[in-house]
Amino acid sequence: MSLEKTEEAFWHISSSDLVQKLNTSFDGLTDKEAETRLQHYGFNSLKKQKRSGGFVLFITQFKSPITLILLGAAVLSLFLFDSTDALIIFVIIFLSSLLGFWQERQASNSVKKLLAMIRVTVPIIRDRIQKEIPSENIVPGDIILLSAGSKIPADCAILESKDLFVNEAVLTGETYPVEKVIGTVSPDAPISKRINSLFMGTSVVSGSGKALVVKTGQQTEFGNISDRLRLRVPETEFERGIKQFGYFLMQVTLVLVIAIFAINVYFSRPVLESLLFALALAVGLTPQLLPAIISVNLSHGARRMATQKVIVKRLSSIENFGSMNILCSDKTGTLTEGIVKIRSFLDTRGVENEKVLFYAYLNAVYETGFTNPIDEAIRIHKKFDLSNCSKLDEVPYDFNRKRITVLVSKENKHVMISKGALLNILPTCSSAETLQGIIEIGQVKESIIQQFEELSQQGLRVLGISYKEIDSVVIKKIDETCMTFLGFLVLHDPLKDGIVNTIKSLKDLGISLKVITGDNRLVASSLGSQIGLSNSKILTGIELAHLSDDALYQQVNNVDIFAEVEPNQKERIVMALKISGNVVGFIGDGINDSPSLHAADVGISVDSAVDVAKESADIVLLERNLDVLVEGVKEGRRTFANTLKYVFMATSANFGNMFSMAGVSLFLSFLPLLPKQILLTNLLTDLPETTIATDNVDSELVSKPHRWNIKFIRKFMMMFGILSSFFDFLTFGTLLAIGATVDEFRTAWFLESVVSACLIVLVVRTRQPFFKSRPGKHLLISTIVVISVTLLLPLTIFRNIFEFVLPPMWFLGIIAAIIVAYVMSAEIMKKYFYKKVRV
Repeated sequence: MSLEKTEEAFWHISSSDLVQKLNTSFDGLTDKEAETRLQHYGFNSLKKQKRSGGFVLFITQFKSPITLILLGAAVLSLFLFDSTDALIIFVIIFLSSLLGFWQERQASNSVKKLLAMIRVTVPIIRDRIQKEIPSENIVPGDIILLSAGSKIPADCAILESKDLFVNEAVLTGETYPVEKVIGTVSPDAPISKRINSLFMGTSVVSGSGKALVVKTGQQTEFGNISDRLRLRVPETEFERGIKQFGYFLMQVTLVLVIAIFAINVYFSRPVLESLLFALALAVGLTPQLLPAIISVNLSHGARRMATQKVIVKRLSSIENFGSMNILCSDKTGTLTEGIVKIRSFLDTRGVENEKVLFYAYLNAVYETGFTNPIDEAIRIHKKFDLSNCSKLDEVPYDFNRKRITVLVSKENKHVMISKGALLNILPTCSSAETLQGIIEIGQVKESIIQQFEELSQQGLRVLGISYKEIDSVVIKKIDETCMTFLGFLVLHDPLKDGIVNTIKSLKDLGISLKVITGDNRLVASSLGSQIGLSNSKILTGIELAHLSDDALYQQVNNVDIFAEVEPNQKERIVMALKISGNVVGFIGDGINDSPSLHAADVGISVDSAVDVAKESADIVLLERNLDVLVEGVKEGRRTFANTLKYVFMATSANFGNMFSMAGVSLFLSFLPLLPKQILLTNLLTDLPETTIATDNVDSELVSKPHRWNIKFIRKFMMMFGILSSFFDFLTFGTLLAIGATVDEFRTAWFLESVVSACLIVLVVRTRQPFFKSRPGKHLLISTIVVISVTLLLPLTIFRNIFEFVLPPMWFLGIIAAIIVAYVMSAEIMKKYFYKKVRV
């Protein structure tokens, strides 16, 4: 079943010997044998299969250093101090961790279900029939089938190839595709010279073939060097901001813990109680639920986007999706129906000619290297009797030649037929067929070009058809010379219904559309007029090639249509737009779109795309429809807005309360709250915030792109943190002035702290007055429940456990007045803040 040592240089072994050594056949494995091998070799993945269940995920909730220290201190107090308090601390930490576990578990399961919807499959031969299986289930000994756009799922040996060209840049750095053929090479040959082998991570550019899987997963060439070779997925702006925010709070927390502990010890307070107090404050200051809240928000947003037929592969890309202000799109299938129809088939005079259609039909029927809608349109337009015809050979389509050539045996003649872009067909022709017979191409070339331009100006796509008779039964690219021009194939791809309104909707969302097409300038101009870009500047691929990078950066924002663009120029356009300060989305599904999908801030593909495009994308549309994208953008912005709400909440009331408590503890002769009371406060105030993923979002936060801004958040934290602290100290002063006992002080302060924090959530969640913006059902219910539980707690038996007392009613009246004043002040502060501070 294995190659043992010889597998290290399988390119030096003939394909027939490899088949024997792998104990397989040219007809592939059986499903039963493949299942056995899957158990032996494992899944075909570079990631080690983690079988960590719920228990491991739960344990990871305790990985915070502060939480671990607090648990250690609680264990110490269990034996030396107060076992009841220690147990209470254990229970509260357990409940907080359980909350985080539930959130992350829910998020993880959601993501798995979404990714399963867009699984990449591989065509293979098993049980002597062709079938599609997930790429991770490929095993050594499988026979896979290759075509243009295929992603190579494992290290393989070539069994059959026909003009098979593979892009190996990910391994070798070589820009140009490499032709792959059957044979053997030296065991010492570098990767770039192993022309009989295919390697995981590379992709088929053109041609077709069949290959034997030799190595899978981490045993592949890509797996062996993946730690060095694979670049980390670049952090999004949002991820960087969250990390900076986390570091900032950790620094504040560390300084605070050390200072509070040291000062309390200096004042001769019990060491263990001082340590627990300082650590409890740290737990309150540290946004422990931030990772879980972000995961839940993003996964919840991804689930909602899935209902809009938008599948998110990389959750962190949702932020960029919401921030996107430019969308680069091709024409066919996105702006148009993508269902190409034959408009006419003309000879050199511009008159319909059945021979033109027949030769185009022969080319389309026998072409196998490149699946495309044009050939499908030709095949269904009219069917011809091919009983006297047979295919001899083929030169597949590639993006340099932009044509397909087949060799057909027809009535004992061997006829070479080429079909492709007119301007790529004409240079191969030395003659043209007319009513008067075969003439020199120069006599009609001007007329051909004129007809081409007239048709293009109408928005029609024009292909050229040429032929020549030869004696050979095999053809190559070099044979595409001295052809006879036969005529035009005129194609029509109508605009999608409502596309003009869709583009307007994108514009209303602050997203500008940039059309990038390989069609000629005239067709592109016609399209622009139809979709509302009539006065747009057009830049062609030829003009682009002569622009320096600096000149392109200066012009790119003013260009709406890029025409006659070569595939390798798309990435350059995307990079220029990014460098010019835009958040760029790129939608593509083609073989050569992978670099652009990687380069874009948001790579968008469709479920029907070729493997290499779908794997490169961050987001996959289940329908190739910009309407789907519009709804997806809205959901992305709602998700981003809800994620930022938690950050705002964590930096306002919660932060202010804990900071104030730390400050006042330096002046009081007692701790303002006991450690267990602080942890209970933290747990209760976290509960409403866990529902933020389901909150409603104001329309103004959806109507235009918003980007992460750490400076904005810091200003928010400073202003609202100071406001929170002001009312905290007002509460402290009031309680001391009215002569509250220690237990009354703690109880009143606990009530004020939790209730105000819950109400402030309703204030900071919106930029409007809070009574004008309806919160989500779950947020509202959880807020009411927490406030009710908090107010009832001093009336229950739990008051003794947490050392609360029932304060006089007039105490509660004072606390209520302070809370009302705080909420009103927060509303005024919010209005001032959003008016003065630029986002």
